[in-house]
Parts: sequence; structure tokens; C-alpha cells
Amino acid sequence: MHLLTRVVMSFLTRKYPFKQSEHWLRDSIVYGVIIWAILYLLQPFGFNMYQGNKCLLAALFGLITSCCYALYAWAVTKPLLKYVKPWRIWHQACLVLGLILFIAVSNFLFLSLFFHYHITFRLFLLFLYWTVIIGVIITVMSVGLAYNRSLRDRLETMLSNTTEEQKDISITIHDTNVRGTDLVIPINNLLYVEAQKNNVSVCYLKDGKPTSLEIHTTLTAVTEELKAYENIFQCHRSFVVNVNNITAAKGNSNGYQLTLGSCTSSIPVSRSYVPRLKSFID
Repeated sequence: MHLLTRVVMSFLTRKYPFKQSEHWLRDSIVYGVIIWAILYLLQPFGFNMYQGNKCLLAALFGLITSCCYALYAWAVTKPLLKYVKPWRIWHQACLVLGLILFIAVSNFLFLSLFFHYHITFRLFLLFLYWTVIIGVIITVMSVGLAYNRSLRDRLETMLSNTTEEQKDISITIHDTNVRGTDLVIPINNLLYVEAQKNNVSVCYLKDGKPTSLEIHTTLTAVTEELKAYENIFQCHRSFVVNVNNITAAKGNSNGYQLTLGSCTSSIPVSRSYVPRLKSFID
């Protein structure tokens, strides 16, 4: 029990890892539209029993949510972010809970006045329950988008720096065949190397276009030859990639799909290699 408490406290007191959105007015409109879409299209919580104009009522709830978000961002979020340093995970959790409570109270008062309901604490708790469910869904979506945006920004910064540092460096991939010819290319032109039975297929940029060349060697040998370069990363048992040329990374902790340069094919990242991929970015 004490161990669990320490783990939870350690997590909550960590610095919040994502950059806060500065476009609070845009975000308020987006969240308002999401609320309208959930209520009008899915019609949860008995909303389908309303006999009037459902689209209008859903739009009113969306408008209230949008206004609440904008007001909360201006009056609460911006001042707190300005004066509370560093911003920790528990700060963000309290901020989100406060926003959900503010939206719940506002929508509950609107609902009570619109339908002339008698205001009771039990009815408020029920409405708060509904708001929390939708709020959690939107929060999870928001955190997921923030994570992907943060991952992309850190990846772009890292790749830009590394590419500039290695612009004059060339690498050699040796062909072990007696009559084979070694491949010498600028390191920034290398896209990926794929294992193919007794050979490897090297995909690289030639005159700005992806080109493949089959070389008689093993992926293990290639990895050993290029181990001095931190940007050469084995992402799968059959693939080694140059992280400098990653243009997109999609996926989660179970695996990623990488896009390199102008290649049309995606390169897989096995689950066991995902932590190492993140270590390049963090």
C-alpha cells in the first residue's frame, strides 16, 4: 500500500511533459463542436427522448461548453500557468477537474432553466456524472493529441540538429562477396537497410530519389559497421533505419510505422524497440 502511494505521488509530482496550447479560443470552439456532435449524433443519456429540436439543443450545450472553456482559460488557466512554476501533472489534473466541474454547473443551470426542472443535489450529481464521462473522453483525446504533437516536435528538433552535424560524413557498407562492390554514400542519404536472406537491401537517396541496392552481407554486419553513428537505429530484426530521415511516425507502445523521406513503404518498429526509439527523442 505504501509502495503504491509512493508510486502515485511520484507520478503526480512529475513535471507535466506536454506544452500547453496557446490557442484557447480555437480549442474552445473545437470542444464545443465535439459536445454538439456527441449529443446530436450519438444522443446519449436519454437525449434521444427529447421531442424538440435536438440539433438546436445540442448546439446550445456545445455553445455553453465553448464559452465555459474560453472563460476558464482566460480567468484560471492563463494566470496559473504564468505564476505556477514548474507545472506538474497534479496541477494539470486539478485544472481539468475544475474545468469539468465548471462546465457541469453551467450546463446543469441551463438545463434546469430550459426545462423548468426543480434544482436538486441528486439531479446535479447525475448531470455531473454525465459531464465527467464526456469530459474524460475529450481529455483522453486531448492528451493523445498533445503527446503526438510533443513527440513530433521533439523528433523534428533532434533530426534537424543531427542532420546538420553529419552533412559532411560518408559511410561505407562493405560487400562480402569477392567480386562485390562496396557502397559509399553520405550518411544523410541513407534511408534504411533491410535483411533479405543472405543479402541486405540498402535504400538510399540518389539524386534526391530513393534507390535500392542489394549487397551481399548481413544486417548484423551492417549494424556493427555503423554502430558509431547514434542515428543509425535497428527498429526491427529485419530493419535498420537512419532516424535523420524519419518524416512520420505513427503508432503506440505496441509498435510504430515509420515513413522515411519519400519512400512509399512504411518501416515497422517492433514493440521491443519502441523504448529505444523514444530514447532518441526524449
